[in-house]
Amino acid sequence: MRIGLAGAGRIGARHAAALCELPEVEALVVADADAARARALAARLMSAPGGPPGLAGVRAVDEVGELFSAGLDGLVVAAATDAHADLVERALSAGLPVFCEKPLASDLDGTFQIVASAKKAGVPVQVGFQRRFDAGNAAAREALASGRLGWLHTVRSCSFDPAPPPAEYVPTSGGLFRDCVIHDLDLIRFVTGRDVVRVMASGANRGEDFFRENGDVDTGSALLVLDDGTLAQVSATRYNAAGYDARLELFGSKDSIVAGLDERTPVTAVPEHDEEPRDPYAGFLERFSDAYDAELRAFVDVVAGRRANPCPPEDALEAFYLAEACELSMREGRIVGAEEVRR
Repeated sequence: MRIGLAGAGRIGARHAAALCELPEVEALVVADADAARARALAARLMSAPGGPPGLAGVRAVDEVGELFSAGLDGLVVAAATDAHADLVERALSAGLPVFCEKPLASDLDGTFQIVASAKKAGVPVQVGFQRRFDAGNAAAREALASGRLGWLHTVRSCSFDPAPPPAEYVPTSGGLFRDCVIHDLDLIRFVTGRDVVRVMASGANRGEDFFRENGDVDTGSALLVLDDGTLAQVSATRYNAAGYDARLELFGSKDSIVAGLDERTPVTAVPEHDEEPRDPYAGFLERFSDAYDAELRAFVDVVAGRRANPCPPEDALEAFYLAEACELSMREGRIVGAEEVRR
């Protein structure tokens, strides 16, 4: 099959390399708002030792719009956030299955519109919530569903970045809850199979002033109440110099488990013992490398009609609703019901 890639930046380059490894992908067509960057990525992939395995070739086009006349079977959207909605809508109009990095759109209205468009077109839109494809998170979901944990009483999820993003990223990021915590919110719904009925969130600024200047926070926490009474706690920060840390903990009446705890998790036990120095994860691309590969394999299966969409736009909308509820709770200092933000 022929796959198009819109976006040749950091995550786009990561996806391109993964797509080149998939035997079903015979050709990859790359485009970017910066045509030179797209050409550089295509050249780099073609000049790799042995060339891209299994591919007839990788080529770049000068404009993103050319992707829609390139005879594609599927499109991967890894462009700038403000371009997501338009690219997904164009793919739907062309009847082209699309994988899109989160968010589908920069606001609720745009996300709601894509959900409606995808339903009307009957074309799959897979959203890039890669944590669903992490082996530990998948195992946690299976353990809970099997009854091993008994009934669930507490969930804890964290997203700790080792360093803040560039200052210029913050104004268009959507804020900590929409940009970062939304992964935890989606994962909690996915693993537990439950909906969130109300949230209480708060945030703080202890680091760079550019977060505060843009109405954002560098650290945030939320308490979620699920529809069966389970309590979930989410924590996130831009300042975890020990390394990147993303964990999910489930506590039940029979057993407790944690996903994301391994020899590279940047946590030190005290009192300290003689241990080998840790090699902590540098960031999310490294921590979830296998998950990124797995979600693209899933997309190829979706395009081929071999499996159902594992992360449809309706799920992205639900996660966005919860991020909006957390944001509202933080701003107004009160408990917010999920129905308050739902359309």
